[in-house]
Amino acid sequence: MAKIKYDGVITAVHFNPDKQVDWVRAFLRCGPQFSDRIMLDRQTLIDEIQSGKKFKVGERVAYEAGTFSVSDPVNVLEVNGDMILVVGEIQAEQDSLEGVPII
Repeated sequence: MAKIKYDGVITAVHFNPDKQVDWVRAFLRCGPQFSDRIMLDRQTLIDEIQSGKKFKVGERVAYEAGTFSVSDPVNVLEVNGDMILVVGEIQAEQDSLEGVPII
């Protein structure tokens, strides 16, 4: 079995009316397993990523417990003094989590 090289999987996102991430639904890695789904607010997610944890966009594989189908990484960019959440290496002026289902 291949070693998992990410610390969390983001499966859904909720945006504020001003198009900024309000919270995300995620699963966090706890050793070889993953947590139940949790909600992370925007600032907590940014703090986790800046502390070195790696988050990916993905979804659970049906009937396979803690197995996920993951794709792109979630990154934090600094634009004009503001922190922006983006998927991959795109340049954006506001939060852009393309490919993540919106709740």
